[in-house]
Amino acid sequence: MISWYIPSQKQNMKKHLRFVLQRLREHKLYAKLSKCEFWIDEVPFLGHVISKGGIAVHPGKVKDVLDWVIPPTVKEVRSFLGLAGYYRRFIENFSKISKPLTSLLEKGVDFSWTEERQKAFEELKKRLTTAPVLTLLDQSKRFTVYCDASRDGLGCVLMQEGRVIAYASRQLRRHELNYPTHDLELAAVVHALKIWRHYLFGQRCDIYTDHKSLKYIFTQSELNMRQRRWLELVKDYDLEIRYHPGKANVVADALSRKSYVNMAVVFQMPQELCEEFEQLSLGFLNHTSSAAFEVEPTLEAEIRQHQKEEAVGDP
Repeated sequence: MISWYIPSQKQNMKKHLRFVLQRLREHKLYAKLSKCEFWIDEVPFLGHVISKGGIAVHPGKVKDVLDWVIPPTVKEVRSFLGLAGYYRRFIENFSKISKPLTSLLEKGVDFSWTEERQKAFEELKKRLTTAPVLTLLDQSKRFTVYCDASRDGLGCVLMQEGRVIAYASRQLRRHELNYPTHDLELAAVVHALKIWRHYLFGQRCDIYTDHKSLKYIFTQSELNMRQRRWLELVKDYDLEIRYHPGKANVVADALSRKSYVNMAVVFQMPQELCEEFEQLSLGFLNHTSSAAFEVEPTLEAEIRQHQKEEAVGDP
């Protein structure tokens, strides 16, 4: 499958399409024209729906979640968590919510469906079926990461300009339960840098934490071996750790604006295009002159015509 997205004028799309088709021709690769789609507003891809508005969970998967009955066995619990885990980037505090269910997967634990597990099951279904539309990232814009840690686990949110790109979380390991608060907060930062390394490495980003002492981690002289090891990893990134007091509801605010925030991008007009419009003037042609013009089919029209011809020719 070949899929690409061009967030600009259709003319640029045509240029990229010609380039892709030329590369296919050079390497003698073939694509059935009737099975190709061009100039579409959204595309289903690996259980997601990708559009100019962002990335959403595929409606078919939402139906699967809604139809999922209470799992009667450990195997069924594992299957449900597998589906839910695939979309964990859409769910804030996924590891915390799923903890009662994941405990059933441990060896030596008797299978019992308690009220706590029922609540976790229903909450995951609710979160999956009402998952937000995550924005598409832009490498030219600055990244923001919000981190938090507690005895329930580590959580972080990757954002750009107040819009959520992804959530990430994990439960604490047994030895981490003994960590002091300072180390847990730093562990959350390290977790975010590791899981989103392919986004953040080489990019300027701001890390926000509600633990004020982390602001001075780079200047502290007395660090234990664990902190020194983590600090070496943190220094690989171009980042600044900032203090964010309290648990401000930045994520909820961003999600509340998701329905219209992308439309602002769509209706922005480049400055050079505005200047070009200002210099335009009107001209008039008489009927005789205009009749001499021949309208040539566009690339899009040619493709659609060939698709129809190929579909008619198929047995």
